[in-house]
Amino acid sequence: MSTNPIPLLSEQEYLDQERKASFKSEYFGGETFVMGGAKRARNLIVTNLIRVLSNALLDGPCEVYPCDMRVQIEATGLYTYPDVVVACDEPKFRDDQLDTLQNPTLLIEVASESTEAYDRGTNSRHYRRIPSLKGYVLVAQDRPAVESFTRGDDHTWTLREAGGLENELRIDALKLNLPMTEVYHRVQFDRPDPLVK
Repeated sequence: MSTNPIPLLSEQEYLDQERKASFKSEYFGGETFVMGGAKRARNLIVTNLIRVLSNALLDGPCEVYPCDMRVQIEATGLYTYPDVVVACDEPKFRDDQLDTLQNPTLLIEVASESTEAYDRGTNSRHYRRIPSLKGYVLVAQDRPAVESFTRGDDHTWTLREAGGLENELRIDALKLNLPMTEVYHRVQFDRPDPLVK
């Protein structure tokens, strides 16, 4: 049995490998982590968010990217693929390949039972280290429930929650209200949200 450690990759080695790969992997601390596929509900929610945000931001400076846009968190060394990325300032990329964004304004993750703790904890801590980031949104896929975190001028984060299909999701970072019916269009839920009466 071999006890040879797996060699760690440099950031450039990771990018060279990732750009040739037929699948996506996140990168942190010299290691890569293969990303799995997504179920119907998650794909519908991501598609709905991209459609609604793209329409709402169409005439402004913001650009909306799907989960193929890699984001680099320079402060921690994480390279990741958020479900939805919005950049409102002139996009800053790691290099001339224009596939690794460094200055997102808003990041959205659609959480599942297996990813919610990571998205709420470790991932959120990484994201909060991005100087340009003004908002982070966590969307449940098993019930109509969304948490929107906004960075204030004093660098503190505030939480705004939305639950139930009859309400709207306020994204302060973009000064937008999104109807929950549009965020969850065609999504079927296995269980109701226990916090919504």
